[in-house]
Formats: sequence, structure tokens, C-alpha cells
Amino acid sequence: MNMNSRRHTPRIPVLRYCLLPIAYCLCAAATADEPRFIDHSLLIAPEYPATWPSAPFPRFQITHQRTIGPDSSYNIDVLLIDGNTGTQLDVPPHSVARPDLKRPKSGPLGLAYTDKIAAWQFGGEACVVDVRDLLDQAPKGVSPLVQRGHLERFEKQHRPLRFGDVVLFRSDYSDKYYRPFPQGSRYIADILDRKAPGYPNPDPDCMEFLATRKVMTLGTDSASMGPLPNLAEPTHYAGLKHGMIWTEGATNLGKLPPTGAFYTMLGPKHKDGPYSEGRAFSIAGGELPARLIAASKLKRVVDLSPTLEQGWPLTSPGVGTGNHRQVYLKVDFLYSEYLDMHHHTHLMDSMAGTHLVPPSYALPPTGKAVPYAPEIRGWLEQYEAKYGLRGTSSMTTEQVPLAWACGEARVIDVRSLVGTTKPRQWPTSPEITVDHIKTFEESRGELKSGDIVIFHTGHNDTYLRPQPADNALWLNPLNGKSEGWPAPGPDTIVYLKKKGIRCVASDAPDLGGVEPKRALMTYWALGSREMIGVEFLVNVSKIQKNAYFLFAAVKIRDCHGGPGRAIVLY
Repeated sequence: MNMNSRRHTPRIPVLRYCLLPIAYCLCAAATADEPRFIDHSLLIAPEYPATWPSAPFPRFQITHQRTIGPDSSYNIDVLLIDGNTGTQLDVPPHSVARPDLKRPKSGPLGLAYTDKIAAWQFGGEACVVDVRDLLDQAPKGVSPLVQRGHLERFEKQHRPLRFGDVVLFRSDYSDKYYRPFPQGSRYIADILDRKAPGYPNPDPDCMEFLATRKVMTLGTDSASMGPLPNLAEPTHYAGLKHGMIWTEGATNLGKLPPTGAFYTMLGPKHKDGPYSEGRAFSIAGGELPARLIAASKLKRVVDLSPTLEQGWPLTSPGVGTGNHRQVYLKVDFLYSEYLDMHHHTHLMDSMAGTHLVPPSYALPPTGKAVPYAPEIRGWLEQYEAKYGLRGTSSMTTEQVPLAWACGEARVIDVRSLVGTTKPRQWPTSPEITVDHIKTFEESRGELKSGDIVIFHTGHNDTYLRPQPADNALWLNPLNGKSEGWPAPGPDTIVYLKKKGIRCVASDAPDLGGVEPKRALMTYWALGSREMIGVEFLVNVSKIQKNAYFLFAAVKIRDCHGGPGRAIVLY
């Protein structure tokens, strides 16, 4: 954070990568263990120091707007979340002014918002620079400085830094001080009040050195990339003016090897966002990291998430008055005169845009009697007679293993289903059946455990439009004025589970479709089999063969949805 401005994959033959840098081939050949997913994200919850503590920055809030019961079959949450929350992403407009302002710090990168940064830059080879010797080694209110010498020490011990690296400054600061309140005040507030030493961070010269190495992506396990009390803005600008982006508030960097792991930071794609809340994680061990590092370095990536922007149909309007989800709203709260830009937070449904569907979305927690409405009780009896007990779950977003939402992308094209229903049947969605899956397998090979099944309906790419042209995406299908989007039924989910599939994704608004009964049964089938969904993708037609799918939701405690970003590397 800048204070002054506001302020399981199948084995791939190694020979395939021998046209790429030799180091990647050697790395792939030298390791035989399976890949491990390492979470580098802080838990976001109201009692943690997840947000910047100075006024007027808003505190994080989660509202459980509806819970499973008489008036809802699902757990529905609303989030008030600022981009400077938890583990977060900074991009150039945080310090670089727009070119039209014609100011000393103006430039084209002043327009490189979170929705404009190319997705290849989100990941690369983790290079962990150990600066633990600096932790707490400064006066109160002052940050110990990571300097050029620390980088030179890393290069002497390991190898020269280069384009495609993600340089991570490891001080173990967040591991030690990110705690619930009142202990959590030590994380940021006590530094600002000069009660404790500042967090270690690089000085401007350190950023200039990294620029000579063409490093474009960084990370720190401190609360900000800017040293306190007076180098926050100089350090930010020194890096951001070169087009760098970085993670702030990472954690668990000690679980990484010095080099060789793949690191990525994925966050919601906010329109004109100078920063964003996000989810950082890495993959270490086996052949997979080298494969993903190579793809990132060659910029072979497809972004599968739509931009989050006010006035777009990013959340369900529901059927009937009063049944809509919280629309996506941008809320300005602090004006930066130099950047001519408001800092802003967002009020939104937890399933706005590309998002996670955890098991607890449609399943109640264990031991809680559910007073469903009479109609829903009848549906449940039918479901359990055919598919077994609905089950229970307390698996909210922060408990879903990262590996469940990452794997080989298996795109099943179901666009042939579009137009196969008759108007007299509406509202209805064409059903993606087990036969469609088997037909795919006959021509494209068997689905394997850990694959990510992605249904390509084309619906979002065709109908995602801003107001007043937004009815075609949700409203018309839900109200029977047009055909619904193709969606799987519970039989299909049961079949996919038997194949070892953990995650099912779609480029439609949701996996349920427009028929309430079938939709609920589909979500019951997902949850009861400990499967997850990733909904509201775009650009699925651009996915290449042998692509690897990566998705992560923001790590929010007790959340029954979870906004995030989906990409594929190929």
C-alpha cells in the first residue's frame, strides 16, 4: 500500500519443452515428486487487521444476507471489500498518473488498471529473497530497508534474476504479526502510531536494480511494498513506473524453495482498479511448475474472467420482485488530487462475476435442522430417493483446497444445445447430460481425476452487455422470454464425480440453469459429493489444447461464494 498516494497433471514429455530455456527442462527432469499447492494468502475476517487502519478506509464486512431456510435454498452473502484488503495486488495507476494529466509522474502506465494488466504477468518463477535478518531491526515507526545488496546476495547464492521471475521478499513479518485483534494492531496500526518497528521493504534503488533485470512481478510478506515513514511513495513509483505489479501481504513464503516454484497472484478484475484484493499461491515440486513458468514467460495465457463494472449484469436478478442478489457497486471514499482518482471500495454479492461455488452454498451445516418451504421439502424427498442423502457441509470458501480449482482444462463444447428447446417449455435450460460427456470422451479422450471440466455454452460471450441491453443474459431466460443457457443436471454431476472430477466450470451465468428444481438438485449433487463449481467464465473459445486451468477465490472466512480470477496457461 502506498500511503502518500491516498493516501496431478498428466506427465508432459520433457522433450516438448527443450525449445524453451534449458533451465526449465532441467527443472522438469530433475524432480519426480507430485506438485504441492502452497497458499500465500491472509485470512480475511472482521476481527483481523485485513484493511488499512487509517480513516477513512472502510473496514471489511460480510453480511449473510440469506441463509438456507424457508425463504432461501442457498446461503447468500454480501461483501463490502476494499482493494486494499488482506493479500492484495498493486498495479501502476496506484502511483503513475494518467497521461492526459500531463504531470511529472504521468505516463501510459497510468491506465494499466487491474482490468488491463495482461494475465501472463500474474505469475512466474518464485525467487525468494531472504531478508529475515531485517525483521524488527529499526526504530519504532520506521521500516528496515531491503537494499540492492540483498538482491546481489541472492544472485550470488542462487542465480541472476531475469524476466519471468517473481521476486518475493521474505521477512516472515505477516507470519508473525497477522493476528486477530487486539494483537492484530501490531500488523499496521502500531507502526503508524510509532509503537513498534516498521515492516521490512525495498528502497527505490532496489526497484531500479530489479528494472535492470527486467523483473516485472514482485511480492512481499509485509503489509505494503512501501517503507515507512517516508519512502512509501518513492518506492512505489520507482517500481510501478516500469510497469511492475506486486503482491502485498503475502504469507508462508518460508514454504517455498529459493527458486523453481511457480507463483501466481489472482484477483477480481475491477474496472479502473489501481489495486485489488486477491489470492496468492504457488505450486512446487514435480514437472508442473516448470511448465507453467515457461508458459507465463512466453505470455501464453488466456484470461477467462469478465471485468467487474457497475451497470453490468454480474449477479442474478432473481425471479420476481425482491429476489435479486446485491448488484456490483463501486463506492468512492477518498480523493487523490495528484492522480485525479478516488480510492474506492465495492459492495457486491459474493458471486459477482467469476466466482467459486463451495459445498456450503447449497448444503446446511451439520446438526442444523433446515425448515425448508413445503415445495423444497418435496424436491428433497425426490432427490434423496434417487441420489442418496443430500448431506451437510461447513466447507466455506477459505476451506476449499486450492488444488481442487486447478488442473488440466477439458473443454466440453455444448453450444449445439442452444436452440433445442421450444418456447412453450420456457423457462427451461437445455440439459447437459451424461451422454454429452461420454460423446466428448469418445472423441477427445477419457476424463481423468483432477481434470477441470469446462462447459462451453457461449452464453456469456454472446449476452454479457451493460444496461440497458443487459436483459438477455439473466432476466429474459429466467422469466421465460428466451431459452435458458445449457446446464448440467444432477446425473451429470454424479457421473463426473465417478471420473474423479472435483471442479466443474461454465461460461454461463451459473451451473444450475433457469429451472429452480433442477438447479437446486445440481447444486445438492455438487455439494454432497464435495465438488466445487467455477461460474461466469468468458473467452472459453480461446482455450488451447494442453491448457492448464488456474482459479482462486479471495480467502474470506465463512463465505459461501467467493469472487476470483480464472486463467489458463498453455
